[in-house]
Amino acid sequence: MFGNLIQTFTNCFKIPELKSRIFFTVMLLAIARLIAFVHVPGLNVEALKAFFDAHAGATGMLGMYNLFTGDAMSHGAVGALGIMPYISATIIIQLLTAVIPTLSKAAREEGGRAKIIQYGRYLTVALCLIQGTFMALSWENPQSLFQGWNYGDLVLHKDYIWWYRIQTVIFLTTGTMLLMWLGEQITERGIGNGVSLIITIGIVAAMPGAVGQVKEMFWPGEGVERTHGLVEAIVMISMIVLVIAVVIAVTQAQRKIPVQYAQRAVGRKIYAGQSSFMPLKVNYAGVMPVIFASAILMFPQKLFSMIGAWSGMKIFNDIAYHLNYGSLFYLIVFGLMILFFSYFWVATQFNEIQIADDLKKNGGYVPGVRPGQPTSDFLHNTMSRITLAGALFLTGIAVLPIILQDKMNIPPAVAHFFGGTSMLIMVGVMLDTMRQIESHLLMRHYDGFLKKGKIKGRL
Repeated sequence: MFGNLIQTFTNCFKIPELKSRIFFTVMLLAIARLIAFVHVPGLNVEALKAFFDAHAGATGMLGMYNLFTGDAMSHGAVGALGIMPYISATIIIQLLTAVIPTLSKAAREEGGRAKIIQYGRYLTVALCLIQGTFMALSWENPQSLFQGWNYGDLVLHKDYIWWYRIQTVIFLTTGTMLLMWLGEQITERGIGNGVSLIITIGIVAAMPGAVGQVKEMFWPGEGVERTHGLVEAIVMISMIVLVIAVVIAVTQAQRKIPVQYAQRAVGRKIYAGQSSFMPLKVNYAGVMPVIFASAILMFPQKLFSMIGAWSGMKIFNDIAYHLNYGSLFYLIVFGLMILFFSYFWVATQFNEIQIADDLKKNGGYVPGVRPGQPTSDFLHNTMSRITLAGALFLTGIAVLPIILQDKMNIPPAVAHFFGGTSMLIMVGVMLDTMRQIESHLLMRHYDGFLKKGKIKGRL
């Protein structure tokens, strides 16, 4: 087994195009990691780092947000907003595309798609300016953003406060736009989905700290009392293995729809009828619903908390409290959003009408279903049923580990890294990247076989 994996990995570097794509992806991901360490000028970075160290990576939604930005928040870096504004802009544009006829028409045209992508970039800039302003103001008053802050002023030079605000917003916006550009370049010229890989590499960067916390939980140093027993260790390891196994199973699962092609004549040639199948993925959206739901839920809690701190209105503090990471209301909203985005992704990406038309044009039909509109309705109903199964699996895997972490009193750094959301994203993105690498390998092996055939023919 391991020999085959090593051989496959070696083959990746035997193909020039695939090797260049892998090196290009690794190089851009390294640049993305550097953005998480370049400090915003005018911040007391040492105090910020001391706060996160003292609070074990920070609790609640702030810790999850810091994890998704690859520790950029804890470093006061230019990438502190992360790639989330771009994801939020993409969600908004896709929602508007489903509602506004002009955008819906443009999405089906080649030139229109480029315009929609451009609109998403403009909206990303607008969201960065808004979120960057809130971030700059929060760093001025760290007590509103960081609960238990007692490390003095976070902004070093308050005599030039407006210069600090302007440059901070510009730096944060630039950092996110650079991450967006890197993600687009990876998708176009590298391997895998660039935005998902940037999020994943940020999560993976937290692995050493999370592993260290696990060691302290079950194997503390001399003189330190053990806080977790063997049973809890077995439960946590079993939970991690179960999440990985279920994610792989659901990601790979598919419903095979039988398709029959009738005998047809093309010119003077007659093609006999044949049987095939149409694979419909159970989890058609992959990990995108989890990423979308996490991206949207990251900002409201802190936003309402800051508004409540500045205005003194209790209602905003109550909303922020109920939206806190791990609360019952948060889990309900999180689960419903995963369900919604699972269906939303299928509705925007799976075009059953076009598939039915293509089958009809090529003389294909689903046995027992009439071609045309009945086939479209059959595909729509089938996709809705299997999407429900995939969405429920995603919701359960994302929500249940959060509940177990709260009951087992697991440290925040461990909970955020080994939690269902993080594991879902990492495993899902890795599977998608491996699938793309495999397609390159299969395609290249096929070309090599043809070249050998030509050489033999010439000899």
